[in-house]
Amino acid sequence: MIHVVFNEPDVAVIEQAIALDESMSGPVMLIRDDYAVGPLVNIYSPEGEAERKEWWRMIFSGSDRDGIVDEGKVNDGQVVLDIREALANDENQVVWIWAAQNKHDVCGYYWLISQLADLQGKIEILYLNNLPFINEKGNIFYPDWLSQIQPKEFLKAKKLARPVTTSEFEVDADEWNKICAAGQMVRLLEGGKKIIQKDVDYYDGDLVKYIGPEAQKANKVIQAFLTKNKETTGDAFLLWRLKGLAEQPAFEAQGILKGMKDFDIKKRTAAEAAE
Repeated sequence: MIHVVFNEPDVAVIEQAIALDESMSGPVMLIRDDYAVGPLVNIYSPEGEAERKEWWRMIFSGSDRDGIVDEGKVNDGQVVLDIREALANDENQVVWIWAAQNKHDVCGYYWLISQLADLQGKIEILYLNNLPFINEKGNIFYPDWLSQIQPKEFLKAKKLARPVTTSEFEVDADEWNKICAAGQMVRLLEGGKKIIQKDVDYYDGDLVKYIGPEAQKANKVIQAFLTKNKETTGDAFLLWRLKGLAEQPAFEAQGILKGMKDFDIKKRTAAEAAE
């Protein structure tokens, strides 16, 4: 079988689970892009793909990940082609799509499943939403990410695998098309597989809560946000938004607006802002 996950740390934990159970044997394929942020209009067309790549170039510009878009490391379209080729070469092959209850996984699922409708019967889903697991201390918890689950716990979770239904292929593809056409930049998981959308500045209001009157490194602000905020997103997106805030009169930046450790940021006093 082929396993598909949406976060790099998930690859290792699934591989560890496979090592414990030969019946799960097969390659683990990774969908790398974060479809919970950024442009999605015409995402399956060359123009839509190019627009999204250009957006990511802007997000990473000046950071320590500048140029990563052109390295070819993120090539989700090729992953889809590889899945199709594997299924074409082996009529007994099946695909297990693993997803936890978070916006990143669910948006990745929507992006992927909308391209596989003709492979119905070979695509199965394991959506681990609102399910209890046992952590390393023996306590029950509800994971947000697959990588939070102990490898041995996947041996029980595998029993949840089920084929994606005809209705799901149709309904989920329609829902994803609506999401893509809406043109908004931030997507959140409201529950189940329901995605709601927000404007590009959605996280700004909470991000400024962690900017104080004393100058501190951008990475400290972002780390505080990621640690304390209920809704979070990738640090690259947050850094881009923080750079935008730094250019507003209410804030002052010290250093060069590049990487997370290249500049400090603080709130201006009323008098400083007036000046």
